Amino acid sequence: MINRSDEARVEQLTSAYDPLNPPQLPFDFGDYLSLLWRLDRHASQSHLVEYYLGCARALARAFEFDQRSLGRMVRAIEPGRLYSALGNAPFRATGRLMDASARKSAIDQLTRLRSDVLSIGSYQHDWVVGWPGSGMLDPELRERIFATLFTALRSQYSHFGRLVLVIDIVLQELLLGTRVITEFSLGTLIDRYGYPDPEDPEVRMLYYGESGGR
Repeated sequence: MINRSDEARVEQLTSAYDPLNPPQLPFDFGDYLSLLWRLDRHASQSHLVEYYLGCARALARAFEFDQRSLGRMVRAIEPGRLYSALGNAPFRATGRLMDASARKSAIDQLTRLRSDVLSIGSYQHDWVVGWPGSGMLDPELRERIFATLFTALRSQYSHFGRLVLVIDIVLQELLLGTRVITEFSLGTLIDRYGYPDPEDPEVRMLYYGESGGR
């Protein structure tokens, strides 16, 4: 039987974190990883880069790694390469350099797998070059492929998507050195750490590209 709380968590991690549909569950380190993924996916859209950077940096402050090696590394890298660069974090730390190469390999593999899970969860909105099979000339075959992808696969995603929850636990330990899960409500992030307030009209205008930001 599907664990509804896990399903809701996966839905949040694959969401767009947009102001009109803000996350309802407390944020943990997995949300930070998903925000970096979104940043890279929208690197060509300056208004979304500004929005997602504001979200990610608020979480970095809340989890107290903004001034540590991970936070400094992320600030030094251009959006578009953030997520894939996470594997370099072990080389930025001052300790445990002996196994840094092994940790980099593990992080690289896990972030690629996590990216695939998020891409499937985002579905047709996130296919880079059209839907798989969209260029097929045979309409019957094309429709069968679409039916499989967008109905059968969707019904199984609630099970498959939970893989990201396990990945996040391992990535947190590899990147932050702890398995202790700390969570923050959206209200706490807004009040204490400067997370963009979904109720703020300027934040909504920024997200939808209707202003130049603050």
